[in-house]
Amino acid sequence: MEIGEFIREMERLAPPELADEFDEARIGLIVEGRSRIETVCCALDATPAVVRESVGSGADMLVVHHTPIWNPLTAIRGQTASILSEALGSGLNIYVMHTNFDRAPAGVNDTIAGMIGLSGRKSMSLGIAGDCTLPLQEISRRLSCPLRVWGEITAPFRLAVVGGSGFSPDLIEEAAQLSCQAFLSSELKHSVMRQSTLVLIEATHYALEAPAMKALAGRNGWRYIDDRPPLQVWK
Repeated sequence: MEIGEFIREMERLAPPELADEFDEARIGLIVEGRSRIETVCCALDATPAVVRESVGSGADMLVVHHTPIWNPLTAIRGQTASILSEALGSGLNIYVMHTNFDRAPAGVNDTIAGMIGLSGRKSMSLGIAGDCTLPLQEISRRLSCPLRVWGEITAPFRLAVVGGSGFSPDLIEEAAQLSCQAFLSSELKHSVMRQSTLVLIEATHYALEAPAMKALAGRNGWRYIDDRPPLQVWK
């Protein structure tokens, strides 16, 4: 497949116009390599380990959720140098699907809603609200990560899910207006927790977004590379 055809297929799956404004120039083909795409790897992040494994497996394309180049570059060193030198030296393309994939059908939020069996779903500006019948222990098991819960809740309840770092006051208020009693996301700030009228359920960023990338790889016959950050929970 030629790279132009590959890009058109990715834009069909996750149209760029679905992305937030801050993603301008941060999605799509971020690192250009070979023009012919035969072997594709997929991961959540283009870490040095993921790029190294992609190159080692002979991949022509690496599809990720998070761009490896977030800020304009005035110097290339450290981890950025490691990623770019490995990719450019081998001809590996890196393609990013970020907030456009959050909102896309079968994207990040659809995948999480499906994993925890939400019914009666309603789309939010970013995220999905639905009815949840699972106890928190089962949600934790299905997400394969510990949960921190601010407040008390028992099933059944109406739940909003936002993959990634989604604990914003505006989204929490939107969930409340959709009759949600709880809100699931990651990277909760203390000030947001104090002001919330909903029970807040905090998972890890990786646990909420990696499943969609793994599912995307499975649907397309790509190789998924799991690079889960190490986590220890002390009690």
